[in-house]
Amino acid sequence: MKKSRLLIALLALALCACQPSDENVLLGTLERERVSVAAEAAETIIRIDVSEGDMVSAGQALLALDARRSDARLAQAEADLRRAEALLSELRSGTRVETIDAARAELKGAEANAINARRELDRVKEMRARGLMAQADLDRANNTLRSATASRDALRARLAEWTNGTRIEDIEQAEASLQGARAQVEQRRLERARYDVVAPRDGRIDALPFKLGDQPPAGATVVSILAGSSFARVHVPASQRPAISIGMRCELTVSGMSKTFTARVRSISSDPAFTPYFALTGDDASRLSYRAELVLDADDTGNLAAGLPLQARCGDSAAAR
Repeated sequence: MKKSRLLIALLALALCACQPSDENVLLGTLERERVSVAAEAAETIIRIDVSEGDMVSAGQALLALDARRSDARLAQAEADLRRAEALLSELRSGTRVETIDAARAELKGAEANAINARRELDRVKEMRARGLMAQADLDRANNTLRSATASRDALRARLAEWTNGTRIEDIEQAEASLQGARAQVEQRRLERARYDVVAPRDGRIDALPFKLGDQPPAGATVVSILAGSSFARVHVPASQRPAISIGMRCELTVSGMSKTFTARVRSISSDPAFTPYFALTGDDASRLSYRAELVLDADDTGNLAAGLPLQARCGDSAAAR
């Protein structure tokens, strides 16, 4: 029992020795902006062009998804576009002369049928008056005349429509349909382009969660990129919050590096949050802290690894060093 207590006491002393002696030191980590590239659809990965750790430029190909379904939808949209273009061209050109001539011939035949039906009706009426034909024969002749007259009138109206030309309302409707078909094709082309995943920004490939042949769900992150310059994220104890302001100069010491960096405070949260375990020091262990971000002044910070622990001293404490 005594040995256990002694061991615990020695561990506590070791932890205290490891904690920074400067009460104004701020603990945090080195960070970089993380850009997540999502899958456009739940399709199989058929090609991967990069590896984790590679440097990439904006627009560079990263991987490709199986786009056969997208290609089929694009082909259908393009077919609809061609159909809309042909319809509009037909309406603007008007009816062909051959079609109008054929309609005139049909109209003449219908007019002849109507005349014959009228004559037949007159004959049946006369025979009925003499009592030589039944009432059913008269009714049948009336129906034949009405049918022949209706056919003649329909052909006459269709011929008038073709000879008078296309209405402006029909052309406007066809033009609207054509614009909708073009928009649909453009949308399908944009969707197809996203199946070839490219880098949205310059940066370093941080993670490739899926491998060749996997089928990630739609919206899943398929590539994670660390972009931009490094920045520091530190946690300011409540006791030091009044002394920290936007634009304040700070001095950073990154774990494992002898070089010291200078930075300025870019932002600091207005609401406190629970202090992370690595920032618990002394009396601040039971208090809340404010998260702040520091922008490094060096130009070569893009090669620093994200996640490295660091210490920051701001204001007078930085100048004193």
